[in-house]
Amino acid sequence: MTKTADLKGSNFTLSVLHLPNDDIAKALSMLEEKVAQAPSFFASAPVVVNIENVSNEINFVDLKSGVERTGMIPVGITGCKDKNKQAQATAAGFAVMTSFTPQQVTQKANMRPTMVVKTPIRSGQQVYAKDADLVILNNVSPGAEVIADGSIHIHGTLRGRAIAGASGQTEAKVFCKNLQAELISIAGNYWLSDQIDKEYWHQNVMITMVEDRIQIDTLTL
Repeated sequence: MTKTADLKGSNFTLSVLHLPNDDIAKALSMLEEKVAQAPSFFASAPVVVNIENVSNEINFVDLKSGVERTGMIPVGITGCKDKNKQAQATAAGFAVMTSFTPQQVTQKANMRPTMVVKTPIRSGQQVYAKDADLVILNNVSPGAEVIADGSIHIHGTLRGRAIAGASGQTEAKVFCKNLQAELISIAGNYWLSDQIDKEYWHQNVMITMVEDRIQIDTLTL
């Protein structure tokens, strides 16, 4: 029997570019700067554009081209109730996502045993704990990337990138003894190094998601 195409619902993690005002060109310039700091993380990454705070008319063709120049893939807009703007966005190739919110994915029943790595993670290396938590008993160098579908525990210095909840699990956490990260991410929400408050630099911290925002708490030794 010939199988036919099957359309199923699923959960994917998408980044959201929030346009803070009508200065779209400035927002795209800032996006280019952010992507330049971690190009491998953002390369071909899907992104939704939130236009809730944009009151003026939008050239959606230029907006789409501007996002594509960064190497990211614009897949839709959100935060728009104006039917004319929705039609213009659709004509430019955007999907209209009227109720986009990050979805919490519960994976505990399918989680594998924790992956434990004893050696340092060198620049250019990537370690991925699929369907598992990840424990690093050493340092993560600049240019290195550690990824887990669950939580990440780093018992040394984090100078590279740590991406927890990679498949959308918002309950995931990142723990590290010495925070000097290039990038931290949970369930598609990310901060680059310049977004991390300096009071947490070189500290023993726990990084979590609280109300769809990244939060950092200092831990006692």
